[in-house]
Amino acid sequence: MSLKILVTGGAGYLGSTLVPRLLGEGHHVTVLDNFMWGQNSLASVCCNKNFEVVNGDIRVKETIEPLIRKADVIIPLAALVGAPLCNKDPIGASTINHDAIMMMLALVSKDQILLMPTTNSAYGTGNQGNYCDEESDLKPISKYAIDKVEIERALMEHTSAISFRLATVFGMSPRMRMDLLVNDFVYRAVTDGTVVLFESYFKRNYIHVRDVSRVFSHGIENFSSMRGNIYNVGLSDANLSKRELCEEIRLQIKNFVFIDENIGKDPDQRNYIVSNEKIERTGYKPEVTLQDGIGELIKGYAMIRKRGHSNI
Repeated sequence: MSLKILVTGGAGYLGSTLVPRLLGEGHHVTVLDNFMWGQNSLASVCCNKNFEVVNGDIRVKETIEPLIRKADVIIPLAALVGAPLCNKDPIGASTINHDAIMMMLALVSKDQILLMPTTNSAYGTGNQGNYCDEESDLKPISKYAIDKVEIERALMEHTSAISFRLATVFGMSPRMRMDLLVNDFVYRAVTDGTVVLFESYFKRNYIHVRDVSRVFSHGIENFSSMRGNIYNVGLSDANLSKRELCEEIRLQIKNFVFIDENIGKDPDQRNYIVSNEKIERTGYKPEVTLQDGIGELIKGYAMIRKRGHSNI
């Protein structure tokens, strides 16, 4: 069934991978984005008659209200993503990540479907054994994680919503982000041959950007059985420490050197082992392995350099 889907922030790292997929599935997709990075990451789909694009700001009610009114499905991707960027622009973070989403939730009817990406960074340091599932206590530290937790609570009051708590995303995208952990470490391995680690024993979970796109499609296809729920979305065989991640990278870049130094601190104190069993029970499983993703990043970095491919 063809649906009318609104994707805010659809030209970003996630959206520029998701939008072509949704169009390929026969949906009509409208993207609202302010193109703050000067990207043309959706150029390849401009020829699709089911694609519409609006250059605008999600904080402007007069812009977003008529777009919401026409949509069957709303996927709010527009955000200032990550603790460093939110710390750099706290006013922008509050108005975009919190205020604009609360306004959007008030505008959405009970019959419209909401698929929201949230974050498992809100787990902070997990419970005993650092194990986390969807019932675990949330311990957000950064402004980014705190806002995401509050938005998720409001989202779950909506009658037709799903929250996807995404693991740390990696992989090539038309609007590339090279500041994400796997992407950054592979870039350093390719260009410098070395990385200096802090809190190298901290574990987190990972997921490929294409598998994030797949989970939104999965949510649409299985909405009646998944609605009203929160799901962790990650690779169950990739709950790895920073050091273990570097060891995975060295399997493909043999001369990669990494050392430990006490030089920094994770703003979210992410150190956890995440269970993805709940989403897997719905029939969803990621398709792209960590090693496959590392391999594609190595090829991608033969073509691009870091300038202009970061959120900070």
